Amino acid sequence: MPNVVRAGSLKDPEIAELFFKEDPEKLFVDLREIGHGSFGAVYFARDVRTSEVVAIKKMSYSGKQTNEKWQDIIKEVKFLQRIKHPNSIEYKGCYLREHTAWLVMEYCLGSASDVLEAFLSIHSAHVVLYVLKALCLVHSYRDIKAGNILLTEPGQVKLADFGSASIASPANSFVGTPYWMAPEVILAMDEGQYDGKVDIWSLGITCIELAERKPPLFNMNAMSALYHIAQNESPTLQSSEWTDYFRNFVDSCLQKLPHDRPTSEELLQHAFVLRERAESVLMDLIQRTKDAVRELDNLQYRKMKKILFPEAHNGPAAEAPEEEEEPEHSAGRTGTVNSVGSSQSIPSMSISASSQSSSVNSLPDATEDNKSELDLMEGEHTIMSNNSVIHIKPEEEIYQEDSESPSQPSEAQSPPAQTPRRQYRNREHFATLRTASLVTRQIQEHEQDSELREQMSGYKRMRRQHQKQLLALENKLKAEMDEHRLKLDKELESQRSSFTAEMDKLIKKHQATMEKDAKTFASDEKKFQQHIQSQQKKELSSFLESQKREYKLRKEQLKEELNENQSTPKKEKQEWLSKQKENIQHFQAEEEANLLRRQRQYLELECRRFKRRILIARHNVEQDLVREELNKRQTQKDLEHAMLLRHHESMQELEFRHLNTIQKMRAELIRLQHQTELNNQMEYNKRRERELRRKHVMEVRQQPKSLKSKELQIKKQFQDTCKIQTRQYKALRNHLLENTPKSDHKTMLKRLKEEQTRKLAILAEQYDHSINDMLSTQALRLDEAQEAECQVLRMQLQQELELLNAYQSKIKMQTEAQQERERKELEQRVSLRRALLEQKIEEEMLSLQNERSERIRSLLERQAREIEAFDSESMRLGFSNMVLANISPEGLSHSFPGAPASWAPHHYHSSQGGVGPPQWNHASGGPLGAMPKSSGSMVMRNSPQALRRTTSGGHSEQSMSRSTSITSQISNSSHLSYT
Repeated sequence: MPNVVRAGSLKDPEIAELFFKEDPEKLFVDLREIGHGSFGAVYFARDVRTSEVVAIKKMSYSGKQTNEKWQDIIKEVKFLQRIKHPNSIEYKGCYLREHTAWLVMEYCLGSASDVLEAFLSIHSAHVVLYVLKALCLVHSYRDIKAGNILLTEPGQVKLADFGSASIASPANSFVGTPYWMAPEVILAMDEGQYDGKVDIWSLGITCIELAERKPPLFNMNAMSALYHIAQNESPTLQSSEWTDYFRNFVDSCLQKLPHDRPTSEELLQHAFVLRERAESVLMDLIQRTKDAVRELDNLQYRKMKKILFPEAHNGPAAEAPEEEEEPEHSAGRTGTVNSVGSSQSIPSMSISASSQSSSVNSLPDATEDNKSELDLMEGEHTIMSNNSVIHIKPEEEIYQEDSESPSQPSEAQSPPAQTPRRQYRNREHFATLRTASLVTRQIQEHEQDSELREQMSGYKRMRRQHQKQLLALENKLKAEMDEHRLKLDKELESQRSSFTAEMDKLIKKHQATMEKDAKTFASDEKKFQQHIQSQQKKELSSFLESQKREYKLRKEQLKEELNENQSTPKKEKQEWLSKQKENIQHFQAEEEANLLRRQRQYLELECRRFKRRILIARHNVEQDLVREELNKRQTQKDLEHAMLLRHHESMQELEFRHLNTIQKMRAELIRLQHQTELNNQMEYNKRRERELRRKHVMEVRQQPKSLKSKELQIKKQFQDTCKIQTRQYKALRNHLLENTPKSDHKTMLKRLKEEQTRKLAILAEQYDHSINDMLSTQALRLDEAQEAECQVLRMQLQQELELLNAYQSKIKMQTEAQQERERKELEQRVSLRRALLEQKIEEEMLSLQNERSERIRSLLERQAREIEAFDSESMRLGFSNMVLANISPEGLSHSFPGAPASWAPHHYHSSQGGVGPPQWNHASGGPLGAMPKSSGSMVMRNSPQALRRTTSGGHSEQSMSRSTSITSQISNSSHLSYT
């Protein structure tokens, strides 16, 4: 886990180079607060090095969320360094001082929300054109609103406040200002990712804001507006006076589905943007706003003057007329613009730390917490003291245009004598679109609405924290999955390496066995030949001895026969005896030659037979070794396939467990989010009710004063009536006294006095009745009004609560549908992977089976060719294959000394067509191949049979063994019968 860098640390060279080392308090002077937001304040300042005025946004990274604030500052500075565009605010540098970052920007005239009158479609088209050009560069700005669209005096449009745009990840993050948020931003954590199309939505809302002076749903609580945006239809222009081009443009921007919205490049080709218009339309609008605000400033000045100089004969008042003339004379040069309509919009500070740190006030009269920084223009000094604005007449200057727009005309022309002062444009005079009273009120509202702002900030922070937790869990599970996959791959690779080593060892063992058997074959053949030769030598010696005995015996017999025949002459006897001896010797020599010939033939025949038996035995050994190797390969392949299936099951189990973990985490986060939303709504409801009760208490407290004033008013009315009656009585009395005799004066006066008293009594009764009626009526009216207000508030809060419940129900249903969709997709992926694995296993088994059949076929064909070649050579040498192949069992008993007893049975079974060694236990897909008839026992040993592959992978063949000596497989059929 990477180490968290301490906030404000510049040990990292990459971070240190983002900030200048100088002390900003020494570089910038004449700081005057011109705006205030949730991040801090924006100041007008002058650079002592160049006398250029700049806007400075002070962003503190101390207190709560220190590291998060520091990271936001770094991201915004990095982003601003990369942005170079005529329609983006110019970045000048950033400094650090006492846990506060001083972000220095260019100083413009004001924002689009500061313009007093509603934008016409031609004005909106001009603004939209340059905003789209900037969006083509930024791609994902994510906080477009009128307060972030700055205007220069020559009519340039610039985007400011790149806090939200500096957030690198465009997916699953909750950023922006609520009323301008796109639905996919509000649902970012619930429905997946979003892209730069959110800016197109915000641009559409901004168009409505410019046209109607406030965004849609602005009379709603900010949190309720979020829920409304997420689940209701897109807003539209209310008035029917707008052009079809403008309506179509707004409707295109406010498509509910992101993929239905056009891109910024496509909107640049819209007819609404491409319509011809004068380049000065925006300048004229700005000038009209300045003129209107100037009148308001003059009115404020005169009002303040009456307060400061109430007496006409006072000394300071004598100078007042001279001062009063100043605003009138400076009518064409004033640069102080007050945005009266700014309370109807929510512009954020144009160089604020980030839009996600700004809050939105739900009350229309307290909605300037995110006001954009106000921009310097040429004009008069403004001295602000509390709520007073006093203008001091400046010298006239010429507004020299920037190099980016040299063709734009200057707003005020100065006399030729003052041309040398052009270089001091915006360097000596402070001017702003806001009055001191507006800034002061904004600061007060910022302090009063801290609870609501903190609630919105906490909600955004919670959403981002939830996203971080979910992302951290996904990364953790991904790492676990990768580790598990690597472990399984290593296990499989280890098994394959082990199998390869075992197979190499087996092949080497087989080679050694074949070499050993070859030596054994040669030794046995030599012993067999020596054995026969020794037998024949003994037989020859015995034969010679018998011939000698027979010769002696015959010689004695011949002598006896000669001795019996006395009549034969001796010489004739000697000749006959010599002749008989020669005949006997000749016969014995022929017999000896015949014996030697038969022995030689027998030796050659038996050696040939022995070689053939050795050849067959070697073939049997080769078959056994090949069978063992193939069975080993089959067993290894079966074990490998079993491991692959086991790995598949393991991965499947892990994937489903991870999916369940993520879904549980997501469901828990949504539950916490919904609980927080409900708590926020309940707190908001309590706050609204508390504020209403406070208001009602104040009204009740103020009621006695109101009743007293009304009572005094009624009393005055009755006093006036009494005075009128008194005057009428006096007039009547005088008239009657003139026309009535003196004797009746007393009676008449008494009657008039009684009449006057009676009327005054009636008037007094009417007075008391009026007072009582007024008191009861006022109390009833107050109660009815307060009850009506309570009822309206309860209905409004109930509607907002129902809207929240509907939103949360929709989110729950969407989450459940998403989870079900994820499970089905995972099941499909797992099923497909299992099918591919089984297909791969089947293909490998088929390939192994084909390889096995090919090995067996090639082996048997080679052995058949060797047998056939051996038999052909035997035929050429004059040996009959039947004689070589068929040996009587009696002849097997004449084994040479030392020959193993297992030779004879083995040879006997081979000769008589016995079953022989165990059959191949794996199918070859066909016969092993036909052998020639002359191959004898080889044909019987390798008779064609269907080979079958057992599911056990050849374990039945593991117990097969062969003789330790090849001589045990060869029978000695040598016998000494030469007939």
